[in-house]
Formats: sequence, C-alpha cells, structure tokens
Amino acid sequence: MASAVLLSATRNRITKTHLPLNLELFSISSSFSSLFSTFCKSHHSFSPPQAPPVPKKVPFTVSDHGLSWQDPYHWMSNTNDPDFINYLRQENSYADAFMKDTEELQRTLFSEMINRMPSKISTPPERWGDWLYYQYIPEGKEYPVLCRKLANDGKGWMKQVVNYMSKGFWEEEILLDWNEIAELYGYVHVGTCRVSPDNRFLAYTLDITGNEKFVLQIKDLRRNFVLSNHRVEGVVSLAWAQDGCTLFYTLCDQNQRPYSVQCMKLGSDSVDSNIPIFVESDSRYCVDITSTKDGKFITVNSNSRASSEVYVIDAFNPKSGILRFCERVSGVQYFLEHHDGFFYILTNAPLRKDELSNSGDYYLGRCRADNLHSTNLQPIILPDEDTCFLDMDIFNEHLVLLLNKEGSLSMCSIKMPIMSDCKTELKIDDLHAWFFPLPSNMCTISPGANLDFMSSIYRVVLSSPVMPDVIVDYDMSRNSHVVVQQEEVSNICSSTNHLQNYKSAKETEDLLCEKKTNGHKSEASGLKDLSDLYFCEKKEVISHDGIRVPLTILYSKELHRKGKSPGLLHGYGAYGELLDKSWCADRLSLLDRGWVIAFADVRGGAGADSSWHSSGSGLHKLNSICDFVSCGEYLINEGYIHKQQLSAVAHSAGCFLVGAAMNMHPNLFRAAILKVPFLDVCNTLLDTDLPLTVLDYEEFGNPQIESHFHNILKVSPYDNIRQGFCYPAVLLKSSFNDSRVGVWEAAKWVARIRDVACSTCSSSVILRSSMSGGHFDEGGRFSHCEETAYEYAFLLKVLSTCG
Repeated sequence: MASAVLLSATRNRITKTHLPLNLELFSISSSFSSLFSTFCKSHHSFSPPQAPPVPKKVPFTVSDHGLSWQDPYHWMSNTNDPDFINYLRQENSYADAFMKDTEELQRTLFSEMINRMPSKISTPPERWGDWLYYQYIPEGKEYPVLCRKLANDGKGWMKQVVNYMSKGFWEEEILLDWNEIAELYGYVHVGTCRVSPDNRFLAYTLDITGNEKFVLQIKDLRRNFVLSNHRVEGVVSLAWAQDGCTLFYTLCDQNQRPYSVQCMKLGSDSVDSNIPIFVESDSRYCVDITSTKDGKFITVNSNSRASSEVYVIDAFNPKSGILRFCERVSGVQYFLEHHDGFFYILTNAPLRKDELSNSGDYYLGRCRADNLHSTNLQPIILPDEDTCFLDMDIFNEHLVLLLNKEGSLSMCSIKMPIMSDCKTELKIDDLHAWFFPLPSNMCTISPGANLDFMSSIYRVVLSSPVMPDVIVDYDMSRNSHVVVQQEEVSNICSSTNHLQNYKSAKETEDLLCEKKTNGHKSEASGLKDLSDLYFCEKKEVISHDGIRVPLTILYSKELHRKGKSPGLLHGYGAYGELLDKSWCADRLSLLDRGWVIAFADVRGGAGADSSWHSSGSGLHKLNSICDFVSCGEYLINEGYIHKQQLSAVAHSAGCFLVGAAMNMHPNLFRAAILKVPFLDVCNTLLDTDLPLTVLDYEEFGNPQIESHFHNILKVSPYDNIRQGFCYPAVLLKSSFNDSRVGVWEAAKWVARIRDVACSTCSSSVILRSSMSGGHFDEGGRFSHCEETAYEYAFLLKVLSTCG
C-alpha cells in the first residue's frame, strides 16, 4: 500500500507483528517536596538484595550555544570499553538478584501465557498469481515458516496437467524457515521478502546480529539453494523488474540511512552487475523503492517526514532509465500507484497551483502515465471535513481507501476505473463507495499482503483490546465479507486462581466460566470477543492547554476495584504513529489480577488529522509530555487506579515521554518499564555521527538551532534528573547491538539516577541488557512470553509494596 506513514529508519516503537504474510514485506511543579534521600517518602518497603553497581566517573565537559555542563558517564558511549561491558554485566547480576524472589511468579505468569496459546498457529493461504502463500509455526518451535503451494483451481487442460504433475512434488514448498536460521546463528531478523514475478527466486534481507545491517540473500526456489555470488550487505528495500532476473535494491550509508538505489542482474558474476541507479546525497532524506500493484512500474521515493521526491522506472524495460515525477517541495508528500495508464497519487500537495500550501491532509489525485509530472496532477477524490485519508491500495477493479473518520478507523472500496473528467473534484459519497463492515469503532485495521492485482478480495486483520485478532476477506465485487480465521484464546479462566485478594479463586472461576469460557459472540459481526468479561472504553482527557486527549481504558468488569486497583499506562507519542491497542492475550495476566491497562494517544502520535503529530513534535514536544501526565492524573482522579498504584510503560522514543514525565512529576508514577529507551536525547542529537540523528531533527528538533537546543535540553530525561528526589521503581531493558538507540542511553540514565536521585528509591531501578539482539523484539513466541512474564513480575513485585 502507498502509505502516509513514513520512514522505517526511526527510533520506532515495537509494534505487534501479525503472522499474515507480508511479502511487501519550563517545568510542571511537583507536589513532591522532599529534596534529600534522608527524608525519603518512598512507599517501597523492600530492601535491595545487594548494593547496586557503581560505575566509574570520567570528567567530560559538553558545551554548546554558550552553555557548558558535565557528563561524567559520557565514556559509556564507547561500547568497546571493557569497563562498560563489565558494568552492564554487573547491572544484569543486580537485576537477577533484585528479581530472585519473583522466579516462581515468573514461572506462573509464563505458564498462563503459554497455556492461552492455540496448539496450532498458522495463517490462511493468501493468493498471488497461481500460488497460495502462508505461514505456520511448527509445534514446539519459536519462529514461523514461510510456505507456498500451487492453487488447485486451474482451468484448461494445461493447468490441470501442471497441477496433476505438481502433486507430491509441489504440495508444499518451504521458502524460508526462521527456525533454521536462528538455530544456526542464535538470532534471526528477516527484514524484507520479495518473490520474483516468475516465481523462481526469493529475495530477502537478513540480520543475524541485531545491528540491523541487513544482508541481501537470493534463493533459487527451483533448485532450493541460496545464490552465494549475489550477497550484498546494507540492503533495506527490494523490487523486482518483470523479467524476473533484474532486482533493484537500496543501500545504506555508514549511518544506516538508505541513500542509494542499485540494480543487479541475476546470472552475472561480474561486480559491475551492481549498477547505481540513484543516489540521495542529502542526509535528511531516506530512499525507498517498491513496485506498483500491477507490477508495471517501480517507484523510487526519496523522502523525509517533511517532503518527498519521487521517480519511476518502467518494470518491463528497466534499462530505459529513471523518470522524475516531482521536485521536492517542503511539506509535500507523494505516494504513487498505477492503474490502466494512469498514476493514482495520494498526496497533500496544494489543491490549486496558485496555493502555497495545503492544510496538510491527504487527497487522491491522478495523472496520465505518458505525461507523468506533478504539475499535471489533477485532484479526484477529496476527504470530507471530518475524514482524513491515511492510506490506499489499488486493484484491477477496485480502489481501497483507509480513513480516519472522527478519530475512528474505517475502510471503503470504490469501483475502478473512476470515471471523471478531472474538472470536478469528487467526494467518497459521489462514488457509491462500499464501507467495509467493522465490529466496532475500537478496531485496529492491519491490511494483509493483498498482492494479487486481479483479485476482488481484500484481506485485513481486525483487532481490539477485547477482540482477538480476526482475519476477514472483503469481497469488493459482491459487497460481502467472510471471517476466515480468528485467533484462539485457550484457558481464559486459568489465571483466576491468583485472585484471592479480590475474591475466592473458586468463586471467581465459576463466575467467569459461567458467563463465558469461549468468548462472547457479537450479534452484529459473528466475531468472538471478551466484552462480557473486560470493559473497554474511550475517554477524552483535558490536557494543560485545554486540548482533549484520547484515552482508552481496559479492565475486568468483575475484578476492578474503584479507587483501589493498580494500573499500567502505555504511551508513545512520536513520528505520527498510532499507539498499538490491538489484542494481546498476555494482558489477561494483569487484567485477571484486577489491573487497569490504559493507552494514552498523546500529541506527537497519530490523530484525527496531521496537526496531532505536528503539535507534539519539535518545539511542541512538551505537549506530548503534558498530555501523558494529564492522562495519568485522570486515571487516579476518576478512581480507575489507586493513587499509589500507577505505572507506565513505553518503547524506544516513547521512553522520552515517560522519562520526561517522571522528571516533572516524580511522585505520579510508582513504577515504569522502559524498553530500548531513548533518554539521553540532547547528547544523541548533538552527535551527527550516530545513526538516525539527522533524521530525528524533524521529530525532536535540531540542536544546532539555538531555540531548538534550549527546548531539547529542557525536556531531555537524562539531563533533568532531579537532585535528591524519590523516583519510581524502573525496569530498563536494552540491547547491546541496538543501532537505533545506543545501549549506553539506558546505562547512563541508571548511573545518573543512582548518583543524583534518592539513593533508597534508586535501588529499585534495575537495568537488564541483552548482550545480543537489537532494537526490536525479534524473539520467538516462547521467549516473548518469558520477557513479558519478567516485566509483569517486576510490576507485581514493586507495586505490592506501595500503598
């Protein structure tokens, strides 16, 4: 799909990965008055098992814009320093000792999570051409296997002969087994997969260390082996030409920025076969390539979050060269698809040639392929006032639009071709669009691969906090839909024997099983959900400046205790990304212990329109922090969560949000989990040699500009730890090979908080570093449960001593 969500090269949050095949593959005053640990008002009653590690200090002065300050832990950014590696190991040992008394609890939580998993995990086949592609996880294995088989519905004698001869030989073909790679290297992260148009080759990118320096591999599917002479390091995106042997790919520079498009011809042993096609020299821009849905063109998009420059290559004649569609204009983005001689473009370009700028919202335009240039773009479909276009996909007979309508997601299909003289701009209602039926306005929508241009079926994964993932096929030619598969959740009542503090275990178990053992069946959609057991509601929280912030709240109907329950608040608020609120069975281990789980969609993330992101980024980053604090206070003031039982969790750039909120309100949260945390914001953005730094200027500000510098320094979590204050118990998780957020950011924050803040409270800050692996949680299904059980055990331990 042509996406309005940009740049994979960011400090992205960790998002839920669905199995469906994707071959596209100032300050706020604190009420806490104690300044010295002597007057510690911490509610933690446990004692540390041993003294926390004390790292060395090395004098180092940072100076910029007339200011100078000391950073005695700057030396940790040298990850080759043996003292740093030793320090990480000491912190791991301290974390082990701190969590020693939770080992039985961890085993219990892990058992609960494993027992909820279905015995068989697989995806229904998805068609592309004559093949059906699918994935499954073998019994007892951690990772999926990508497979295909011929569709046994061919018409005509030739296809019947092929299908007959294929039986026994092509019944199931394994394309890629993640488990084999993990067993060989101890780590696996497959970035991108692309099957060639003639179905002979599989091109994919592979990371076996966690540093995201992906290596291109090409597998000959007929002969079942990897071509050793076409291995290329530093590859990100891939696109095949129609001849099935010409492959385009992007290369990264030393800062892991995709900057160049290269072309290789399979079968050539010459080094000259890797031919440069396009180079982006501006370090603010990343290059991405993809094929149009019909396979006729390859698009090259050099983009930032502020603007894009798009080029096109004829996939049937790749030697014809590269054609530029548009020049770069600040604030304007273009995403192209092709259909029957026209390019359809999702863009936010000004609607009139005499206008200097648009509102920032996207609309659909088009221009002829034989007269391709942005100056010839004609608007076709405009959104309504309360609707925002988020994404599009295109088929031979249908156009699909993903919409945000008054804060809720929806999808619709429109028959192609669109008959318009381009003189009249249309609205969706003018085109007799079919809106896909959805079970509720709480749904998240994740499109499947949908690779088959000729298909009339559009596949999506629907999910909500109370509805397990369901795969739905929408038949756009018949305006009908069918539920293909829904995730099974076993032993929903199994964890109720841990609820003695709320009800007797037997009483609760009888009640839950009586009301629903296998889930509730929605009358409107026929989908199973757990809304009889768990209540999910949306609220609007008034932030510091009067803006209403969406807050989603989830809790057990039977076990929630008004004003007394513990709770966990999720936050992210960066890059215009939507906070993941899809189904997660692991959450039941907290919900069934009476916890409240909430999701704060603060500014800086995705909202009803593009202004929601811009109003929480750059010089406005403080808004996202204040929004998060307001949501936490709302949960306490409205009685959802006990005032001493609120915790927070975030990933990556979202940890900036939580870290800054803890500095401003150290007494608001009693615990926090920070995963691969971006905390040393000012120092990182000042170091242009680090990966992603320049790309992050649009999101967090450019410290080379004095006003930006002061704004960044003012909210940077590492630089604003408060002297002598009592901080929450915090679990930080980092990865040594993380190339997006340096492992030293978490280590420096821990060292500084132990050095500066209340020594009693800081003993409840633990750092757990993986000495292998990277930024994303690429572990298998069992290891994921182990990690989640560890995190939940931490929360249950530290909050059990608060009150």
